[in-house]
Amino acid sequence: MGQFSFDNLNSMYFDVLKEIGNIGAGNATTAIATMLNLTIDMKVPKVELRAVEDLGNAICPEEETIVGIFLEVQNDISGSMMFLMRLDSARYLVDRLMCGMGTGAEGDAFSEMELSAMKEIGNIIAGSYLSALSTMTNLVITPSIPYIAVDMAAAILSVPAIQFGQFGDNALLIETEFGDDVMMEGYFILLPDEGSYEKILQSLGITF
Repeated sequence: MGQFSFDNLNSMYFDVLKEIGNIGAGNATTAIATMLNLTIDMKVPKVELRAVEDLGNAICPEEETIVGIFLEVQNDISGSMMFLMRLDSARYLVDRLMCGMGTGAEGDAFSEMELSAMKEIGNIIAGSYLSALSTMTNLVITPSIPYIAVDMAAAILSVPAIQFGQFGDNALLIETEFGDDVMMEGYFILLPDEGSYEKILQSLGITF
């Protein structure tokens, strides 16, 4: 078997990763719709491998403040994952979840209750992606307790850059757009370690 490398990831591997992203995004949208008791539409997710140092620019200007939810991935595979939202999308989603009781004002800090609600949303979305991955691979995959941060994109995305630098230069970035009257953007970053990517692809019958 050859040495796994993100730089040599061919189209077949990437198609598998895209399919996992598509199913995960669909699961996450269904979970949010159920949580909010709404009918939510989802655009086809955009899935790409991006250089870790370019992740910030792929989402927004690096100095823009965003919401980041970070979890560690455990059991049969290890690594980490992040779910990111720009402030306007995060405020709208939390306000809907709290039945219009969120502060929601531009420039206001999020309350503890709002941060807790966002953490729960991130937990459900991350769980939806991991469930899709687990179902496709028959691997046992569980998330840790989520951590949340509201900070500049450059600061939040320095976490995967530091963690992932030892494994490779690229990360799997999944951009989703979902909503009802207002469309919200969410960004999911999957960062399994090198051995875990090999395990994922092998479980799907892909050898390299």
